[in-house]
Amino acid sequence: MKPFFAQLEERVRKTGSLLCIGIDPRPEELSEPTASAARDFSLRMIESTSDIAAAYKPNTAFFEAFGPQGWQALQDVVAAIPADIPVILDSKRGDISSTAEAYARSAFENLKGGAITLNPYLGYDSIQPFLKDPDHGVFLLCKTSNPGAVDLQDLPLAGENQPLRLFEKVALLAQEWNFGNNIGLVVGATQVEALHRVRELVPDMWILAPGVGAQGADLAAALQEGLRADRSGLLIPVSRAISKAPDKRKAAHDLYDEIKKKTEECCPTAASSPSNGNRRISDALAEGLLKKGCIGFGKFTLKSGLISPIYIDLRQLVSHPDLLAQAAAAFNPILKELKFDRLAALPYAALPIATAISLQTGWPMVYPRKEVKAYGTKAEIEGFYKPGERVVVIDDLATTGGSKFEAIEKLTSAGLIVEDVVVLIDRQSGAKESLQAAGYNLHAALTLTSLLDHWEANQRIPSEQIKSVREFLQASGK
Repeated sequence: MKPFFAQLEERVRKTGSLLCIGIDPRPEELSEPTASAARDFSLRMIESTSDIAAAYKPNTAFFEAFGPQGWQALQDVVAAIPADIPVILDSKRGDISSTAEAYARSAFENLKGGAITLNPYLGYDSIQPFLKDPDHGVFLLCKTSNPGAVDLQDLPLAGENQPLRLFEKVALLAQEWNFGNNIGLVVGATQVEALHRVRELVPDMWILAPGVGAQGADLAAALQEGLRADRSGLLIPVSRAISKAPDKRKAAHDLYDEIKKKTEECCPTAASSPSNGNRRISDALAEGLLKKGCIGFGKFTLKSGLISPIYIDLRQLVSHPDLLAQAAAAFNPILKELKFDRLAALPYAALPIATAISLQTGWPMVYPRKEVKAYGTKAEIEGFYKPGERVVVIDDLATTGGSKFEAIEKLTSAGLIVEDVVVLIDRQSGAKESLQAAGYNLHAALTLTSLLDHWEANQRIPSEQIKSVREFLQASGK
């Protein structure tokens, strides 16, 4: 069995589809109110759509309503779904850990679902039983499409360093809890602003976005705000618009074609690789870097000796956990494209960033010391590793590349293999070229140019300061 989200990624690449077929055997759509009729209804949905379905999402409530025969019908339906198509059980479970253990066994061992929708209101211990096996996935309710969602999900949280609404906190917690890369989020396609915000907070996570079809969500707007930069990461579940159509197969294919067309229209320049610099700048991250003092304008002498009109101090991230989590998440799309065994963080600024990445992804970490330890183990590299392993260097900034070479020398002297360096911001002052000449690849979540363009477009920085920094970049030949 492949991990659920790996299976989903593969299915989406194979079919080019983001259409998730909802299997909701509502009583009014059945020939008779029986479990057998619900089973036959569901099998017809599968037969009509299996060639273009990215996933199937049976709503377990409509089967449970028929008692033991309904459970058997649901088992039959899940078993009838082709093995290469992911199955999401739409159950919205949420209970204390001992009860959650039983729900998890029911969903994954008895029903053979690949993933399940959960209500995270009881906190981490209530979803942990569903995460034990990294081959199974969960979608946490984050911002739902029903009108009553505003009653709780939009409430502002007191005591936060940055003003957050409850649904935004859920998104950040999901990123924090995603040790096994098996968590996604449910964000209604009717909630366009929330989709935009959640995608900023979790740029790499899968989002299940109900609301297209009978609920009247704007498909183009949902795609615009919810897609990842690689034109993926967003599942569009549709049920009634297909099941109630006279020709179910035609309705499904029409939706499939419309999703593909609108994806092309709203994201014409989206890149297939997240490391080519075309990723969408996160408003939340760009704004947070300014607000929290990570960016300063004036006259500054850099470590390299260069006099710069802008100073970037990412050591400030440690005092702002939510912003640190966003910064760490910005690395993940790049890292997923690279081959490595461990992260190698550069002291000091990159240590908290790499730790946050490690907590979000489960990738282990080491770091080269600035000074060789003069006592105890006298270690030069802290953390567990084996010579011959491949590490990716993590740092906060890239300027000329000097500090990267110092760290790489320590890592390679210990028998580790280094090919890639990933930073949050490339100042575009020669590091990329220097590293490339030495045979190393520099990847950056953000560049100084892209940040300047973003701040200018949003009128966040006075034009004379933007101009001064651009002139500095140009004068340094970049």
